[in-house]
Amino acid sequence: MKKTVVTFGLLILSLLVLFQISKYAFVSGDLKIELFIAAVAIIFFIIGVYLNKRSLHQERLPEGEIDLSKIKALDLSEREYEVLKEISIGLSNREIGDKLFLSESTIKTHVSNILLKLNAKRRTQAVQIAKEMQIL
Repeated sequence: MKKTVVTFGLLILSLLVLFQISKYAFVSGDLKIELFIAAVAIIFFIIGVYLNKRSLHQERLPEGEIDLSKIKALDLSEREYEVLKEISIGLSNREIGDKLFLSESTIKTHVSNILLKLNAKRRTQAVQIAKEMQIL
């Protein structure tokens, strides 16, 4: 987190310095506005390419296998586990019900049971807990 803040802070500082230098050059008459716009565009393009390559080439942690013993220890039924997988995709209760051919109230019951069993307050927290426990 600190590295990201420092990186963006340095980017902002460098842009501020660029703007000050270009303002001086423009006021003194040494630089035309088209050249200034082109310089800023090129700098933003280079920064964008750098950030894109940096974010795409980060090493990903290997995904672990699903721990079936933890699912059984939590006493999650097969249907509750299916609902949890659909929640992790980001589907609403209605969408989950349509996909699993269940009523919305049944899905609400399953979600409530999942939240209780995972000791979570929200659906997003339940997904986070499930991923930490390696059951998703």
